[in-house]
Amino acid sequence: MLSAESVPFAKVGGLADVVGALSRSIQDLGCSVAVFLPRYASLELPEGSELELVSKIEVPVRGEDTPALVYALRAPGSPPHLTNYFIANDRYFGRPGIYNNPATGEAFPDNAERFAFYSRACLEAMRALAFVPEVIHANDHQAALVPAYLKTLYAEDPFFQMTATVLSIHNMGYQGVYDAESMAIAGFPPTYFYPLSPFEFWGKMNYLKAGIQFADVITTVSERYAEEIQSGEEFGFGLQGVLNARRADLVGILNGIDVRIWNPRTDRMIAARYDAESLERKGACKEALLQESGLPGEKNLPLFGMISRLAEQKGFDLIEAAADRLFALPAQWVVLGSGSKRYEELFQSLEARYPERLEFRKGFDDPLAHRIEAGSDFFLMPSRYEPCGLNQMMSMRYGTVPVVRWTGGLADTVEPYAPGSSEEGTGIVFTPYTPEALLHAVEEALALYASPRALARVRQNGMGRDFSWEASARKYLQLYRQANASRRMGTGFHKWLETVEETGPGRASLA
Repeated sequence: MLSAESVPFAKVGGLADVVGALSRSIQDLGCSVAVFLPRYASLELPEGSELELVSKIEVPVRGEDTPALVYALRAPGSPPHLTNYFIANDRYFGRPGIYNNPATGEAFPDNAERFAFYSRACLEAMRALAFVPEVIHANDHQAALVPAYLKTLYAEDPFFQMTATVLSIHNMGYQGVYDAESMAIAGFPPTYFYPLSPFEFWGKMNYLKAGIQFADVITTVSERYAEEIQSGEEFGFGLQGVLNARRADLVGILNGIDVRIWNPRTDRMIAARYDAESLERKGACKEALLQESGLPGEKNLPLFGMISRLAEQKGFDLIEAAADRLFALPAQWVVLGSGSKRYEELFQSLEARYPERLEFRKGFDDPLAHRIEAGSDFFLMPSRYEPCGLNQMMSMRYGTVPVVRWTGGLADTVEPYAPGSSEEGTGIVFTPYTPEALLHAVEEALALYASPRALARVRQNGMGRDFSWEASARKYLQLYRQANASRRMGTGFHKWLETVEETGPGRASLA
């Protein structure tokens, strides 16, 4: 598995949770799994663990060999068939931050080179370690060049002849679109770049497009999102036609959560442990969270939590438009997140205007995230689009009622509550992407809070849902087998390569 982030080592968003949990779940099913990550300066290692240097490699980038070190994690109690490897190069990863400069919030200008280096370094590391994978599972655009490398520059390499590729798209809004010069940086011949080629996107190089075109199997993180990203520009961000062409190879598999970590019955980060039969103890978590946040301890007011990247996708423009009416409602809010400077400044200003209503914590704090999930009454996710979402699942696990927009994975996981009929409902859902619809949903939450019996039932409904990784991991394992079978049979890209070499760019067809 290749990913730019994975818990507990490096995390920006839900991708880290997915890779960390899925790798362990696949290992539990009897597979030997290796996870390859960059070795960031801010890498977090479990207590008692250490990194062991296992190989020195040379990685072609910008037309020359660049050195890299490969480390393996050695930790007591590690799963027997799961190994975490780290690609080290101080030029690319020896700096604060993962994708963005923490000082400015802006993306690093050399990200095209950093992740081309990382992708090719993973392949060179496998060769150096004599680790011959049956399947490489690449995640998002940071690793999406790997399927392209295997079908082009490594097409005749006997080491990878039987290696299949699976590409998982966690968010179509982030594609890795860079200047055309990135082709040479990544080491691809200029003949591969022409209008409508697998690499070209409006005159630029698109890492995710290349991965979609070359991977044996493509997955995304919920069934509804798999359909949405093929439906048009709103969700496909310009690649909907490319995805439609690979429809037969595109599968939506809902993410899960690590129920060993996210379990209110055993969670040592929260004030009181509880389950569906002892929900009264959840009140102690709310009281502790109010005290920690400095909000007035008004137990009769519902407490809303939010944990998120502060990005346009997440619906913060709705909160901005509805702020005066929203924070006039009888409720309190705890928000944890970082990202866009616009939204960081928005919540800082709202906190100053409504000090008894809102507490904003900038950054990410995992223990605090657990306490927000346990201590909140409701969890708000008003996303413009949401490929899967994990916090709504974590919230239901903790008896915290999600308030979500009906899109992507949120629609796949939250059963709408209807007043007077709480037998099946697990959350409050709104559909129009408008401030008015958001306000109405929050008002519905206030009405539910005023009905303790209905609230308890909705909480118990959510806590009874199974969002563990086991079922999804089995689906991935089946896909790995299909991808491997497809790899052994497929010759389409060999024909494409031969056509490019014989006729030059502009005449090759993926058919």
